[in-house]
This record gives sequence, C-alpha cells and structure tokens, in this order.
Amino acid sequence: MNQITGKAKLAGVIGWPVAHSRSPLIHNFWLEHYKIDGVYIPLPVKDENFEILIRGMMAAGFRGCNVTIPHKERAFQICDVLDPNAQHICSVNTLMFRDDGSIYGTSTDGDGFIASLEAQNVNLEKGSALILGAGGAARSVVAALVQRNVSVFIANRTYERAVELAKAYDLAQAIKWHEWPKHLENITLLVNATSLGMEGANSCDFDLTHASKDMVVSDIVYVPRETPLLKAARQRGLKTVEGLGMLLHQARFGFSQWFGVDPVVDQEITELLANSLKS
Repeated sequence: MNQITGKAKLAGVIGWPVAHSRSPLIHNFWLEHYKIDGVYIPLPVKDENFEILIRGMMAAGFRGCNVTIPHKERAFQICDVLDPNAQHICSVNTLMFRDDGSIYGTSTDGDGFIASLEAQNVNLEKGSALILGAGGAARSVVAALVQRNVSVFIANRTYERAVELAKAYDLAQAIKWHEWPKHLENITLLVNATSLGMEGANSCDFDLTHASKDMVVSDIVYVPRETPLLKAARQRGLKTVEGLGMLLHQARFGFSQWFGVDPVVDQEITELLANSLKS
C-alpha cells in the first residue's frame, strides 16, 4: 500500500451525490502506481455548502478538486481565472488552488475526448463531425473539435438548443434531429453526447445506413461499455471509440497539476475501471 504522510498532496471530487464517481478509483490507482504521497477523496456536499467547502479545502492545503453534478456552474462562478475552454462552455470540472489564494478553473472533458480519439489513431485533419446532443458534454466536445478546425454539425432533440450552441462557432451548424442519419454520408466522425443508450435511460435505434465505410463512431456513454450505437457501428464494420477513454483521459490534466505526474492511460487502468462498473 502507498504510504500517506502528513505531507501528503490532497485532492478530491465534489458532487451531490458523489458515491457513483469513479474518479477516486482512477486517481488513487495512479497515486499507488507512481508511489506518490497523496490521496484523492470523494466529498459529498449540497449546493448551499459548496463555497464553504471550497474555502475549507483551500485552508486545509488541498491542491484542487474535480467538480461533478450539480456543481459545475457554481464552480465556474467561483473561479478567479478561467481557461478558454471553460469560458466558452460556461462550466468547469477541474479546479486548481494556487499559492496566491486564487482559483483556476478548466473543463477537461473536451481535451479528454480528443485524447481518447488520438489514442485510437483517429485522424481529425480536414474532417467533419456530427454531434448528437447539445448539453454540457456536447458543448465540451464541440469546442474541442472546432479548436482543431473540424467542421461540426449538431443535432439535438430540442432543435433550438442545437441552434444556440452552433451560433457560438463559425465552424458549427445545427440540423434537425430526425434528419441527422441522412447527413452521415460525408461525416468522418459521429459522436453520441446524449444519455441515449445508457443503462436505465431511454434507448434509441441508431440508423447508420448512410454512413461511409471510413466513418468513426464514438460514444461518451460508458455504461454499458458497448452501447447500442457502438454495437450498431461494429455490425457495419465501422471503427469505434468507447466512452471509458474520455473518462480516463479527462482525469489526466488534474492529476498532473495536483500530483506532478502525467499518468499513462493503459490497459490496466482501463480494465480496472471497466470491472468496477460491473459491480
């Protein structure tokens, strides 16, 4: 077991509830693997106590924290400094507490998504993407793709939300939900950024009839590991990228900032996380 001392580096994840979070498993695995004197803990806190907890963590010497539902917008508001990703989507999932007493906020979801694609040798150059959804996860994915000069189409069941998101970017445009399957012929990347296909959520029949043979299909849902969309894509012989990669890669930035090591996302941590989701 990794030895924890009075000099341990401290970080954690804040949410309400937070027991479902796999972040403690991920970060504490890496802490053990790299033999770092540190600990990462889950911190359940109600909305009205969010700022109290943040100030207490800073006073106690925490390096920072991850933020999950329902606190991402509150975290955005409490930051003194925001990176461009967070500014675009008005939400943060990672906080760094600086020595001068300021709070730096970022959203690592978009870069984590891109890293998960790159780990599977997906080439985004001169590509076009179709994003299903217009919520927080979709905003992160769209922002990351546009930053890399990828043309983006956004389809959402509430069309107005897709329009609103698309207006923020020159390389993005909204399409009607029922029309998205017809757009697949010239799409190089299809991303499900909705809860469709998640265990316990509404299912969906994903029509990939018009998909080109070179299209890559990604799903940010990771429970189940093989979602209905990924299953449909594999049946057509398309390359797929599962959601576990995004979850793991988005965690790397915070870990490197808090604990001083850029961890490797390998098969061992991927299988550990996958097995935890079965229990």
